[in-house]
Amino acid sequence: MAQPVNIKNRRARFDYEISDTYVAGIQLFGTEIKALRENKAALNDSYCLFINGELFIRGMHIGEYTYGNINNHTPYRDRKLLLLKREINKLESAMKNVGNTIVPLRLFINDRGLAKLEIGLAKGKKNYDKRASIKEKDIKRDMERSRY
Repeated sequence: MAQPVNIKNRRARFDYEISDTYVAGIQLFGTEIKALRENKAALNDSYCLFINGELFIRGMHIGEYTYGNINNHTPYRDRKLLLLKREINKLESAMKNVGNTIVPLRLFINDRGLAKLEIGLAKGKKNYDKRASIKEKDIKRDMERSRY
């Protein structure tokens, strides 16, 4: 049995403070979903943006399908995200605030076999916030170790 697809953007939670999360569908070509099922994707340096009132993800890498022919997809292309209209409106109004951005957090395939992307409304962290996050994580890890 194939490994379940669960591709995470680990840098996102370190570099940004996530306030809201949403699960969006992705508009993909045939070879893209096949490559996703082979775990050939990366969310590093990707971000979401609005183009004509629609939400797109830019910079997401989906490697070429191994058995694809001349009709194989391009690895880096803008892919449309599918959300409810009220969610899109909420995100678009939140993006008007200075410092807010939308970052992809996790890419997975749900129980029905559809590719989904978990996105988060984020605000960038300062260096001292990152140090505090590291310190909290270290303290939590030490407490877990001492418990056993």
